[in-house]
Amino acid sequence: MASNAKNLAELLNQDSTVAVGDIADGSVTTAKLADNAVTSAKALNLGRRNLIINGAMMLDQRNSGSAVSAPHNTYTLDRLNTYQSGDGAYSVQQVTDVVPDGFSHSAKIACTTADTNGFGANDYYMLTYNIEYNQTRSLQFGTSNAKNVTLSFYVRSNLTGTFSGALESGDGGRHRVFEYTISSANTWERKEITIPGDTTGTWTGTYNARGMKIRLALALGANYDGTAGTWGTDESYGSTNQTNFLSSTSNVFYITGLQLEEGSSATDFEHRLLGEELSLCQRYCEIIPAGHQMVGRIESSSNNWSKGQFSFKTTKRSGASMTVSHTDASSPLMNVDWTSTNFTSAFSNLTKSAETTSGITFRLEDSSFNSNDGGAAHISPNGGNLIIEDEL
Repeated sequence: MASNAKNLAELLNQDSTVAVGDIADGSVTTAKLADNAVTSAKALNLGRRNLIINGAMMLDQRNSGSAVSAPHNTYTLDRLNTYQSGDGAYSVQQVTDVVPDGFSHSAKIACTTADTNGFGANDYYMLTYNIEYNQTRSLQFGTSNAKNVTLSFYVRSNLTGTFSGALESGDGGRHRVFEYTISSANTWERKEITIPGDTTGTWTGTYNARGMKIRLALALGANYDGTAGTWGTDESYGSTNQTNFLSSTSNVFYITGLQLEEGSSATDFEHRLLGEELSLCQRYCEIIPAGHQMVGRIESSSNNWSKGQFSFKTTKRSGASMTVSHTDASSPLMNVDWTSTNFTSAFSNLTKSAETTSGITFRLEDSSFNSNDGGAAHISPNGGNLIIEDEL
């Protein structure tokens, strides 16, 4: 105990100033702290709290800031997925001109086609974020030790009123609806939503499969809305009080600073370095830009085809479910610098022959190949990018 520790009589005798040396060793325990007494401003903001990747909306590898009409189950900004069904439509765009203090980017959602033909019971419009089970396993959902989590984000809209969403198990069997209120039009507001851990249901699975989903509703039909504040098995993506964002093409909705963390209170948003965030995103999507050298060397085994390899910058999620696409399929995919001749080959000639989490072996068929020849292949500078995806 500190030699000059204060006793109760001294404190009651108007000696109310307590210095560090006045506190007895071991006298301040967790049980003696009032709930929420220690705020993030008074404590260390330790890293790796945020389970969300690209929560600051800094990365948009696929679209580079262009507005994208968002059909069902489409990834727009990195890790941000769209879900929708109905007569309406909306676009998603990474922007830099409407952001809260401390942020450089946000996601802008704009209603492009209003749902004016009578909102159907099976209609739904929302944003979705999928989290791998290896990131959510420590929360121990589905057990008696399930931990509380807190979702926080910055939001802005021309609309005011009640908005909603849901936390959902990876298999879709468990849902908990939450609500939040946008109080002032065209004003950034931070929302903080604490969700008690679910002690039942199935929350386990393969470590690299989907472990949890976050739904952020824009508009919902009667078959997909529910009551906020309870865990259930019904397929509810938001609440019955959800504002209809699809009511007018004048409606816009911005979001950034998306964070999900363990605990019953929100801490300051965890900003990460751009390079670190990019590496995390590339586990799910990697762009090989036009003009980039895809392989160091390819070798031809016959007059019709050759084989080559490409190593990923970051270990991919599974390797088994990757897709390879080209942003401009009508343009040439590859320029092949061959020892005997140079030529250009189309994307339609490329097929995957093997894939792992660290790289891909591809087969390129073209009548221009010479037997036992070799060379280097480049993504054509005149075509589009090559996209490798291993999303949840």
